[in-house]
Amino acid sequence: MNKIASFFLGVLTGALVGAVAGLLLAPSSGVEFRQEISDRAQYVQDEVKKAAVERRMELEKQLADLRAPRPIGTKPGGGAQPS
Repeated sequence: MNKIASFFLGVLTGALVGAVAGLLLAPSSGVEFRQEISDRAQYVQDEVKKAAVERRMELEKQLADLRAPRPIGTKPGGGAQPS
């Protein structure tokens, strides 16, 4: 057997042993694990949506402040410009 074939045989054997060990040592069944992954993904998705809504509200307020009429010599947001 040449070196390349031995290497690939070792990789295949290692992958097979790793897969079997992972299945045997897993703390939950495949169905439970998939449900847990799904639940975590949904939680992350909900948190991202919530953060996006909050950030959008902040940006819309800033835009409204920038568009609001203001006296000459003041900065957007109500501060006076330095003389």
